[in-house]
Amino acid sequence: MNDKLVKEIKILDFDYPLPDERIARHPLEKRDECKLLVSHPDGKISHKSFLHLPDLLPADSILVCNDTRVINARIAFRKETGSRIEIFLLEPLSPADYLLMFQATGECKWSCLVGNLKRWKENPLRKDLEIGDKKVVLEAWRHESREGNAHTIEFRWNDPEITFASVVDAAGYIPIPPYLKRDSESSDAEDYQTIYARFKGSVAAPTAGLHFTPHLFDRIRERGIEILPLTLHVGAGTFQPVKSEEIGGHPMHTETFSVTIDLIDKLIAAKKDGKEITAVGTTSVRTLESLPYLGAALEAGDESLTVKQWWPYGDNCPFPLSSTIEALEAIRDFMKERNLPSLTGATSIMIAPGFEWRITDVMVTNFHQPQSTLLLLVSSFLDREPKESPRWKALYEQALKLDYRFLSYGDACLLFPLAR
Repeated sequence: MNDKLVKEIKILDFDYPLPDERIARHPLEKRDECKLLVSHPDGKISHKSFLHLPDLLPADSILVCNDTRVINARIAFRKETGSRIEIFLLEPLSPADYLLMFQATGECKWSCLVGNLKRWKENPLRKDLEIGDKKVVLEAWRHESREGNAHTIEFRWNDPEITFASVVDAAGYIPIPPYLKRDSESSDAEDYQTIYARFKGSVAAPTAGLHFTPHLFDRIRERGIEILPLTLHVGAGTFQPVKSEEIGGHPMHTETFSVTIDLIDKLIAAKKDGKEITAVGTTSVRTLESLPYLGAALEAGDESLTVKQWWPYGDNCPFPLSSTIEALEAIRDFMKERNLPSLTGATSIMIAPGFEWRITDVMVTNFHQPQSTLLLLVSSFLDREPKESPRWKALYEQALKLDYRFLSYGDACLLFPLAR
């Protein structure tokens, strides 16, 4: 679609009234018993329980989940004067690789936001920790300012046998979303993780996955549906509001993702065999839909492994786009040539009305904030061409009337695009 038309989309067209009492502050006791709104291929809407999901998914299909794990990204320090300074981990700088970062010993650097920055007059901040049977002193040193009000923060600790994974587990706490308007509680350490969370790195949960239970996964597999993981580390930018009137003025945040060669092989086979692919959550969607552009870049010899915001629109992609299967094969060939079991890249892709969907056939997602880029993504999925009365509005109106719970700890949707 013409990129000018996409960039002129007004964010106010994606507003809706969300009463504060409709925002779920905590999850249900049984996470798989939440409500499930289903938007069917014929355009009809039905209302189910998430327990019905296995019977609603296409049989003999693929279900793709994001196995990132939320870290204790908020670390509070208390100065001798009593001032509280909170450091919010955004992304690793040294080491820059997430896996290596959490294996680091002695010191590391992060890009961070700092709360109560004006009280941090001199280095370092100190915090006493107990890690196992050891007493550890953690220091935070502030360095240069970075883009978006962030700072480079160097962490040092006085035990070379302790990894940063152990430090952050002991020093920090789970960063629940700001719109919950409450402090983190001990229950969030479990509630705000999916049951399949594996690789540490996110500062927000891929919340569509919070509804799944081991029993539900067993029932899904019984229907011949294969469950496959990918990893996208969710950044704080996921909560960044759109401040421009038109989305063309909004810089999309960049997030790091990893895919295995096994996933790529199975996506290729699914596309060749006509199997449907269900993405759990917008983070899985974002990764899957970035892959055709990553493959096109690799085919053209660009090995930067970075997908830019506006590549999907107009003539913004600097490479010719091949078929989805050919693009996926280019990724697989790149990995095989270098003997890479997994590939790490970055994406700032914008998915908005006018986007051409290439991999995702079905989507499981929650209800999103008004005027958010996630609502743009949902609208694009439901209506493959921009409409004056987009389908998402009818869905959200029904959900509000029927007392659905909204946002991270709220209820879920199962979305199918209209049958063609």
